[in-house]
Amino acid sequence: MRFFNTAGPIKPDMHYYVPPLERLDFDAVMLMIEQQRYFVMHAPRQTGKTSTLLTLMGELNSIGRYRCLYINVEIGQSAREDVGAAMQAILSQLASSAERILGERVVKEVWRTALEDAGPHGALQEVLTRWAAADEKPLVLMIDEIDALIGDTLLAVLRQLRAGYPDRPYQYPQTVILCGVRDVRDYRIQSTSENAIIAGGSAFNIRTESLRLGDFTRDEVQLLLAQHTETTGQIFAENAQNAIWELTQGQPWLVNALAYEACFKNKAERFQYKEAGPQLLLQAFLQRIVNSGGRIEREYGLGRMRTDLLILWPAPSDTRPNQAVQKAVIECKLLHKSLEQTVHEGLEQTHAYMGRCAATEGHLVIFDRSANKAWDDKIFRREEDIGDTKITVWGM
Repeated sequence: MRFFNTAGPIKPDMHYYVPPLERLDFDAVMLMIEQQRYFVMHAPRQTGKTSTLLTLMGELNSIGRYRCLYINVEIGQSAREDVGAAMQAILSQLASSAERILGERVVKEVWRTALEDAGPHGALQEVLTRWAAADEKPLVLMIDEIDALIGDTLLAVLRQLRAGYPDRPYQYPQTVILCGVRDVRDYRIQSTSENAIIAGGSAFNIRTESLRLGDFTRDEVQLLLAQHTETTGQIFAENAQNAIWELTQGQPWLVNALAYEACFKNKAERFQYKEAGPQLLLQAFLQRIVNSGGRIEREYGLGRMRTDLLILWPAPSDTRPNQAVQKAVIECKLLHKSLEQTVHEGLEQTHAYMGRCAATEGHLVIFDRSANKAWDDKIFRREEDIGDTKITVWGM
């Protein structure tokens, strides 16, 4: 049975989905590829970028006019500004993907020699040059999670893509699509080696277009829900459909998460749309904020009236010189007992989650859904100590 997907790219045989290429102006994309353009596709996390790129890759390869490959370069993030280590990881990933998806071994055969001869600041250009020249079909390269790369590593990739640009399409990819949460022109890249902040638009000034993948439309939300009805016979009442739209405004992850909870949790765990709303809306709000440089990781306990969120953010070097990533835990709970009981339980859960994540900052958010209580009585902020850990409690 298919289900609503809340993690990773869609698989049509497993998931309900909105056809990814219908969310793009496909004709415009094809025109840019035919015109040998390098361009950007960006959107908030968990919006469907990867699913769209993978579907586009399949479509281009099925046409037969192009060789198209998708690669995720997040593997280079852990190397931070060690350009050599990051480039080794990226080129190894590129070689593996080219062989697995396209059946081509050129990258696998040349990348180590290229890295040795050209060094990390020239190896990617050399590999792409030799790979593009190995076949008369133009090469289209999709690079996902480009903004996961850090500092000098990101600059090395962008500058090498730019350096080979004049040699397309016969000795360099005809088109490169960079994909991330932000437009490359908005990047402010801190280069340690140059002791300077470099604008992304300067490092990659060959970008000709920027496409933003939007949220679902109301019709697309209804299409998604209708697939479940067609498969199972379970009908979403009109008020339920309206609630999903009003609570999510079409944000793809939120739509799928809310629909999944409504349809697939057992009766003991299933909660009403109104109960899910505050938690999901807070996640949507936070997602928009962290898209400028961080990310959110989630642990779900929604059927138990709680959600654990871990916010990851690059730590400022001046305040946390020995910490690469700042970690903050946010525990969300619905008020279902007395306030003090809910706070007591929440503090223990927040403290435990902080320990599992090695987080240095913790917040407990209590949602009070009482209809007969004034907002002034619901909203508060206070500090609580559990052991030697300070946790901020928010009421709303």
